[in-house]
Amino acid sequence: MRAYLALTKARIIEQLLVVTVPAMMLAERSVPSLWLVLAVLVGGAGAAASAHALNCVVDADIDAKMARTRKRPLAREAVPRSHALVFGLLLGAASAVWLGLTANWVAAGLSVAAIAFYILVYTLLLKRRTSQNIVWGGAAGCMPVVIGWAAVTGTVEWPALVLFAIIFFWTPPHFWALAMRYRDDYAAAGIPMLPVVASPRRVSRQIVAYSWAMVAWSALLVPATSWIYLGAATLGGVWFLVAAHRLDRAVKRDEVVQSMRLFHLSNTYLTGLFVAVAVDSALGWPVFGWPF
Repeated sequence: MRAYLALTKARIIEQLLVVTVPAMMLAERSVPSLWLVLAVLVGGAGAAASAHALNCVVDADIDAKMARTRKRPLAREAVPRSHALVFGLLLGAASAVWLGLTANWVAAGLSVAAIAFYILVYTLLLKRRTSQNIVWGGAAGCMPVVIGWAAVTGTVEWPALVLFAIIFFWTPPHFWALAMRYRDDYAAAGIPMLPVVASPRRVSRQIVAYSWAMVAWSALLVPATSWIYLGAATLGGVWFLVAAHRLDRAVKRDEVVQSMRLFHLSNTYLTGLFVAVAVDSALGWPVFGWPF
């Protein structure tokens, strides 16, 4: 049971669900039905677990070569790959049906699309072939906010796309900071993460560029929110940019680079930003609207 649970990468699921509920609250501009929230959390967790299990099936060979992942169930052969494949497919089908019956079929369809994109585009097509793997493949990890929005409204509107873009631009600094720390692991597995194939200077410049894009996109959500979100987005954005530039400066000066600080900060930043979205929506203060 522990091995099958490990296939789902439950800790990552927690992070995905942290952004889903605030997206639902923003769509409602209040607290949605608790039953709907629970239904979406269950369905979203199932969809994410499906994608992660299928990812483990495809990546079993490289997981066995990396110190960070060699304890995963398929890397140590704790679960047969055929069983893990069936497990992942059943989870995906069950989560889609669940979302369709408890929320709506738009959300269900988006969950299936997210799983398919993560496995077919990121894992099979991009991950082992290009240093841009996490940039485009990371789009699958942005889907929970769109699914949450669609579960409430039955549609996909511009605030959901802004939330999607915030996570899209957040993903490269987040993963490249991690990859800088585990560069040798990725190189041994033959995965062309940017820190493996590019100089540290180029990586740090890219981290700074995507960090600025992320903060800029976070500002586009202001018309759908109030002063609470504006304050949190401003303070959090400045904090993140200072950390990104500090990393870049350390690389320029050939100093010891503490990339994991930025990695952990990125988790705190994203959580704080979406908590601000949730609080802003729950309080229901008048939104700024257009033009801002």
